[in-house]
Order: sequence, then C-alpha cells, then structure tokens
Amino acid sequence: MKTLVLIALVGFAAQLVDGSLGMAYGVTTTTLLLAIGTNPATASATVHLAEIGTTLISGLSHWRFGNVDWKVVRRIALPGAIGAFIGATVLSNLSTEAAAPVMALILLALGLYILIRFTFQGIPRDRLGKPLRKRFLAPLGLVAGFVDATGGGGWGPVGTPAILASGRLEPRKVIGSIDTSEFVIAVAASLGFLFSLGTQGINAGWVAAILVGGVLAAPLAAWLVRHIPPRLLGASVGGIIVLTNTRSLIRSDWIDLPAAVSRAIYTVIIAAWIGAFLYSLREYLRDRERESADAISAVAQAASSGPEPALP
Repeated sequence: MKTLVLIALVGFAAQLVDGSLGMAYGVTTTTLLLAIGTNPATASATVHLAEIGTTLISGLSHWRFGNVDWKVVRRIALPGAIGAFIGATVLSNLSTEAAAPVMALILLALGLYILIRFTFQGIPRDRLGKPLRKRFLAPLGLVAGFVDATGGGGWGPVGTPAILASGRLEPRKVIGSIDTSEFVIAVAASLGFLFSLGTQGINAGWVAAILVGGVLAAPLAAWLVRHIPPRLLGASVGGIIVLTNTRSLIRSDWIDLPAAVSRAIYTVIIAAWIGAFLYSLREYLRDRERESADAISAVAQAASSGPEPALP
C-alpha cells in the first residue's frame, strides 16, 4: 500500500511538473519505476498506459485555459505516434540486461538537458513569429516519439525546447500543445508495448496509482503554467533525474567503480544540483526586478510624454 501511495504522489508531482514545463512526466515516473526494480520495457509500458488518462485530462485542461494551438497538435501528433510505436517495439525486443543501462543513459541525457536548459536559459518569451511548418514539426514528432518510447519519456524534453527555440509560438501554447498531442503518443506507444509484450509484468495497481496522481494534478498544472517560475522547477527536476540515473548506471554491469569513487560522484552531482538551483533562483529574482523596473520606467515615460495642461 505504501508503494502505491508513493507512486501516486510521484505521478501527481510529475504531472504537475509536466503540465507546467511541457516535459518530464515520463522521465520522472520511469526513473522511479526503474529505481524500485522494474525492467525498462515494463516501466515504459506502465508509464505510457497511465499517460493515456493523464494526457487526456491535461489536454482538456490546457484547451480549457486556451493553451493549445491545434494546428501544431495536428502536424506533430501523427509522426510522433509512428515514432512512439517503433520505439516501443525496439525496446520490447531488447534484453533486460541490455535495455536497463541504455534507458538510464537516455534518461540521464534528458535530465542533463532539462537541468542545463532551465538553469542557464529558462524559457524564452520574446521571439514570436511565423506559423510553424509541417516540414519542421513532422521530423521533430518522429524523433521525439521514438525517444519517448525507448527512454520512458522524452516527448516533452525533445519537443518543447525545439518549438520554443523556433520563436514562433508563445510558451504557454508550446506547453499546452505538446501536452495535448502527447495523448496520441501515449496511445501509440502503449499499443506497441501491448503487441510486443502483452500484459506480461505490467502491474495494474501501479498504472492506476500513476493515473490517479496525474489526473488530480493535470488541471492544477494547466492553471499554474502562467504563475509558477518554470526556471526553478526545471532545475529541481533535472537534478533529481540526473542523480537517480547516474546511480542506476553506477549499479549496472557496465560500470565497476570503487565505493569511494561512487560517493565522490554523488557528492559532485548534489553540489552541482544545489548550485544550479541557487543560480536559477538568483536569475529568476533578477528577471523579476528588471521586469518591475521596466514597467515603472514605461509608466513614468508615458506620464511625462502626455499632453501638457492647457493654460488658463
């Protein structure tokens, strides 16, 4: 029972993060399942089955708050579904021994990307432009869907930054569109796993726990996307993912390190994580101060440039 409650809480927290950042739900929950001994294909299958429900509610919530660009959803979802189905089939045919460190490496890379991205860059908010084209979204969806299924997560970490970097869609609509299209990717990946694995090893209780936690968090996340500082959240989640998957790699058959070296690696990661969070906090506070100063300056300038009072 304690395990189910823990998994539900992680599902809640992961969806809260994903709905606010447009990434990290699958990466976070898959990392947890791997940490408690689930094999990679089963972990990814469990997460994607739960995501069918969480992404549906998340998409509806983002639509309700006006965070979805349906043209983007239509152009990226189908290629993403194809990539996810292929990725699920590939992962299902790898042995557990081979798949575990491979998945840990993918998750570690995604975690590093999230940590570095949100620590040093945050989310760009001032580069809106032309509509996104299909020739950009289709290959992006194919790659992101494949990475998502093989890594147990990746749709958001691959798709969200790429669309943000294009500068053609405001951040809240990038996040809402990625979260909404992820429903199609979750269905396709789940079908790929079910065709390849059947229901072998999938714990229905764990699926339900992740689903319940995610469904409860989805509407709150869609509302919070306009209010919480994504920079701090991204730095926090990225650090957790890096630390956990480094631990998985160190414990795998690929690496044989003395205990003292392992402890030193953990210490460096934790120190870097704390430093990244403090740096993100400082930059976030500086950005707020600059925005406040710019707003005050704009008001003062508008007041000084107004019409002169008429002489009596």
